[in-house]
Amino acid sequence: MSDTGQEREPSEPGDRRQQATFGELLEDSAEDLYENAPCGYLSTLLDGQIAKVNTTLLKWLGYRRDELVGRRSFSDLLTIGGRIYHETHFAPLLSMQGEIGGVALELRAADGTRLPVLITSTVKKGADGQPLLIRTTVFDARDRRAYEQELLRARQEAERERERLQEVLSILQRSLLPPSLTNVPGLQTAAHYHIASADQVGGDFYDLFPLGPDRWGFFLGDVSGKGAEAANITSLIRHTLREAAVHDSDPVGVLHRLNTAVHAQYRSHDPRYCTVIFGVLTRDGDGFTVTLASGGHPPALLLRGDGGAAYLHTPGGLLVGIMAEASFTAATVRLALGDTLMLYTDGLTEARTSREADPMSLYGEQSLLDFATGLAPADAATVITAVRQLLAGFGEGLDDDAAVMALSMPFSGGHAT
Repeated sequence: MSDTGQEREPSEPGDRRQQATFGELLEDSAEDLYENAPCGYLSTLLDGQIAKVNTTLLKWLGYRRDELVGRRSFSDLLTIGGRIYHETHFAPLLSMQGEIGGVALELRAADGTRLPVLITSTVKKGADGQPLLIRTTVFDARDRRAYEQELLRARQEAERERERLQEVLSILQRSLLPPSLTNVPGLQTAAHYHIASADQVGGDFYDLFPLGPDRWGFFLGDVSGKGAEAANITSLIRHTLREAAVHDSDPVGVLHRLNTAVHAQYRSHDPRYCTVIFGVLTRDGDGFTVTLASGGHPPALLLRGDGGAAYLHTPGGLLVGIMAEASFTAATVRLALGDTLMLYTDGLTEARTSREADPMSLYGEQSLLDFATGLAPADAATVITAVRQLLAGFGEGLDDDAAVMALSMPFSGGHAT
């Protein structure tokens, strides 16, 4: 019985033959691994002359061994651009660092074709620490190059598709806004729409249109959500407001008609709503009487010609489209010489003013009132220019669309859009 605690000494002839075979295999495998490795190997003298090259690299390049060893330098295998890079960057860095890896180059094959490769080189040193030769490993990067080119092609196509989509969305967005505000004799008008994302259609809207001799209707609002559905309801709202204003001279009645239309259209699926201010301008001697009705919208601002500003509150007005029966309230004000009425959406007051200290710090209605007070007196064009600069100053803090419209009785006549 053998002792399991001891290894059996190889005493049989078969054991000795097996040991010899393993040794031969190891020796053969080392040479075969070098010659037929899945990557290319070559060794060069310090001046770049090729001293040794494996079969794999010879096959890739289509050379015989005697055509390269002792007859060519490593730089001879490079393309012109690669040779310049090798001389100005690769070789100096290798000399200083002793190794360099992952460098993308192109080798020139015997038939003139190009082989994209990744190169890793190390300097072999002797016992005295002096450099003897340079060993280089070459990885075939053809599949990687093909992948990168396909990735680049796909990325370029995606960018073109995104540009086409942005163009379509831009056209759609413009179709939801008037190309210019209606000219009202004696009144200066101006408006601005800030688009938060070119990849989505926003839901802010505004308009100014004639209702009859010395009467004009106007509105500004914001639809919940974004995208195609928001564009669809925005179109419905603009059409309904214009149509309702023709048949109902009371802004509150106009909002009731709008509420009925929106609620009926969106109550059964994907409920939608909007906030809106609707107003009627009526010429009144040397000024205008303005009647405003609000459906859950931020209050309008009145900048006085004698300085100062104040909100025109219409308390109690509900969001439009939420309920079948909604209540709305109205306010009346007179625009005199130098006065400006400013309407805006909550993208302005809900802009974030700080990302570090308090990411939820919003601009708010008080800041806007202070801003308007500092501007007054100012005509519509001046107000919109100042607001555009204000919006630009928010940077990434402005992540929602913002629409602003201003109507003013300027000290000197004018019209702007």
